[in-house]
Amino acid sequence: MGLLTGEALWPLAVATAVFLLLVDLMHRRVRWAAHYPPGPRPLPGLGNLLHVDFQDMLHCVNQLRSRFGDVFSLQLAWTPVVVVSGLAAVREALVHRSEDTADRPPSPIYEHLGFGPRAQGVILARYGHAWREQRRFSVSTLRDFGLGKKSLEQWVTEEAACLCAAFEDQAGRPFSPNALLNRAVSNVISSLIYGRRFEYEDPRFLKLMDLMEEGLKEESGLLREVLESVPVLLRIPGLAAKVFKGQKAFMALLDELVAEHKMTRDPAQPPRDLTDAFLDEVEKAKEDPRSSFNNENLRMVVADLFSAGMVTTSTTLAWALLLMILHPDVQHRVQKEIDETIGQARRPEMADQARMPFTMAVVHEVQRFGDIIPLGVPHMTSRDIQLRGFLIPKGTTLITNLSSVLKDETAWKEPLRFHPEHFLDAQGRFVKQAAFMPFSAGACGGPACCPARGSLEAKGPGAGSCLTPHCPPTGRRSCLGEPLARMELFLFFTCLLQHFSFLVPAGQPRPSDHGTYAFLVAPPPYQLCAVPR
Repeated sequence: MGLLTGEALWPLAVATAVFLLLVDLMHRRVRWAAHYPPGPRPLPGLGNLLHVDFQDMLHCVNQLRSRFGDVFSLQLAWTPVVVVSGLAAVREALVHRSEDTADRPPSPIYEHLGFGPRAQGVILARYGHAWREQRRFSVSTLRDFGLGKKSLEQWVTEEAACLCAAFEDQAGRPFSPNALLNRAVSNVISSLIYGRRFEYEDPRFLKLMDLMEEGLKEESGLLREVLESVPVLLRIPGLAAKVFKGQKAFMALLDELVAEHKMTRDPAQPPRDLTDAFLDEVEKAKEDPRSSFNNENLRMVVADLFSAGMVTTSTTLAWALLLMILHPDVQHRVQKEIDETIGQARRPEMADQARMPFTMAVVHEVQRFGDIIPLGVPHMTSRDIQLRGFLIPKGTTLITNLSSVLKDETAWKEPLRFHPEHFLDAQGRFVKQAAFMPFSAGACGGPACCPARGSLEAKGPGAGSCLTPHCPPTGRRSCLGEPLARMELFLFFTCLLQHFSFLVPAGQPRPSDHGTYAFLVAPPPYQLCAVPR
């Protein structure tokens, strides 16, 4: 009987193997097209999953680039991927081909976690009606609630004062600044989303910070990529909830905050913040089946703005303070410029940028050297395109190696060294370089976008990208929060250096300036002493 069963199963096993082989060949057929980018040979079924080090994706990408060039291909299980490196190729993909590369690859993980087709948010949403609707709403609503206006600048400077007070409470003792930076930046986002700030020791606020950090760690690693590339594995009961428990708990806490917000909302009154404004749009859209304004999408838009707006800016500020203790000569020059331009009596203002070229150079060099999002956010082609002479078929995931631009030896005099003079001309005036794209590419239309708004660049080298918070992001997938990030980086940084000198704690070794990669590149753990000036 057992023999008969085995004989009966044998044809089924062969048929299954043949079927899987045909499916694998079907997904790899693009590699046989003329002019498809070169890349490592994929394995049946797995593709290049075993060829890629997902714990240090950046190093792996750079090694493959040295073998295959600025445009090369990978096959992650059945997902075709093309990696683009170098200033010319990245600009061609994100600026000249922006219409064709504005889509995002689908994410089975997020859909399985309940972020489904009605809840795409604004950052990872597919390119189409829903994304345009949410992008337009987010840009206009953030502007209504102060982005590019004096009101939001006052929120940031007031939060900077709270941050300085928290630093002062350390009484010159060694401490790690990361947690306090996270709370300060999160409060700025919270003011826009919820119309309120949290006390730094609020237990729920601290829980939110912890869950956000845990969720970020879940964004990298081989297991995540396997589940994304082979989504059938997500049907294993309880697997996704276990692997992504931080993200699920983070969303649950945001749901709790939104529910509380709804209880205090008065629809008869003008909206207090972005959440109220979104709820007003939900009411208006009840009879429109095409509308993306629904309660499911509210949680995703809030999560997108909260997490993206907090993590990138606070990580950059952590890099800034690390680099100041490692380069005290640079710190002293910034403080001298602050003392001469602002003094000790008043708070910094965005208008001060135009008279502080060295400080602006340092802020930009921190972003370049820190290189915190080295591989950007994935794009996807919405049609067949030509890129640097290669054919990239529709539906191909694009990974843009922004690090290859920020550390390009042909664009920067000292690409691997912290060197603020990268952004200064021979006369000491600030200039922004074409290879500076920490927020990806296509963020500003230049003088036509923000004429006579104080742009330092409209008059000199590097024209085409502004420095003011008034400039709305342009380009289809430009960073939505770039104007806010620029404002926070300048105001927090100058306020901190106005009040404190930062030192390596006595008796502690000099910390390293080599970051650790886990989706974001964070500075290594370090402590400092904040000595009041």
